Amino acid sequence: MKNKNSDLQLGIIGSGGRGQLLGSLAHRPGRGSRVVACCDVSESTLARNRADYGAGIFTTGDYRALLDRKLDAVIIATPDFLHEEQAVAVLRRGLTLYLEKPMALTIAGCDRILRAAARTRARLYVGHNMRHMPFVRKMKSLIDGGAIGEVKACWVRHFVGHGGDFYFRDWHAERRYTTGMLLQKAAHDLDIIHWLCGGYSRKVNALGALSLYGDLPGRKPAPQGLSRLRPGEMQLTAFPPTRARGLNHRIDVEDLSTVQMQLDNGVLATYAQCHYTPDYWRNYMVIGTEGRMENFGNGEPGTCVRVWNRRKQGYDESGDRTYRIPVSKGAHGGADPRIMEEFLGFARNGGKTDTSPLAARESIATGYMATESLRAGGALRTVPKISPALARRFRT
Repeated sequence: MKNKNSDLQLGIIGSGGRGQLLGSLAHRPGRGSRVVACCDVSESTLARNRADYGAGIFTTGDYRALLDRKLDAVIIATPDFLHEEQAVAVLRRGLTLYLEKPMALTIAGCDRILRAAARTRARLYVGHNMRHMPFVRKMKSLIDGGAIGEVKACWVRHFVGHGGDFYFRDWHAERRYTTGMLLQKAAHDLDIIHWLCGGYSRKVNALGALSLYGDLPGRKPAPQGLSRLRPGEMQLTAFPPTRARGLNHRIDVEDLSTVQMQLDNGVLATYAQCHYTPDYWRNYMVIGTEGRMENFGNGEPGTCVRVWNRRKQGYDESGDRTYRIPVSKGAHGGADPRIMEEFLGFARNGGKTDTSPLAARESIATGYMATESLRAGGALRTVPKISPALARRFRT
């Protein structure tokens, strides 16, 4: 066990972008944790790392060289298609791992990661930060407290207002790198549906299409290597989305989709995602035997959760109870500081966490089979169960 008075020695694989943010939250010299090694393919990112963490930090473009250092834990924040290989390598060293979502691009990839962690008994933490968003936590606590009785249904609408900028200008637009948006983007929401409803999806069917971005002109030329979004390429104020230009040279993932799910506890859920709405937020409605609840806002000022428990004619905007959600400091509605706090405690002491590697696997399995269904014209698909041994190992 790490001496409680010494800093955890942390390495980051993919130390720009998301990795830079996570590193800034984890770097606490003299207060429990210190970033001592960074890996990235960008030399400018590594230069920024040296400026942020000190000139003595180890930097490399090869993650295997980073794993040769004396480390206690590793953060992986690389592009999705690299997660499986890198996660298995970290876990085989017995190191504690923070793995950004999505866990992997396939069900087999997720199970391979879980087997690697089980063999070495390494601590595995998957970064599903939405479990730490205040509005989600409030909904979870109300459901667990019986506010709407027994959950029977969940309907989720995901308005991805900046989808054209975040997901259709670089590698995210190619299914070989993401599988599809029902896995890459929906992994968060599928995890929260499962968490709020208390079960995992076992049957799914889905419909969707590349309904807008595939037909827009002015594509970027195919690059020599991996397509990456460059600074200045965002067009967050441009609307309508039909004006978007400079999209990725290849787009073969869907920008509009709907999934139906049957969970193992009988709950029926629906998830709808659109990448060209004028607004950008998620709306969850959960219906139980004694009422329903719904969130309005995702953490910005005015966010609230409303509960309806009395029968009435017509629409009642105010609900029977309203729970105001205070604005929290930090990215993703304050979730990122909270998830890093939980991870660092887990890396040092182990124990139960609000995130779950098993749940992360189930969100990917659901998104993967939903994508299969979508591309088969909506055919019903069964979500494969994890092996009983792995389920027992990671059940929390």
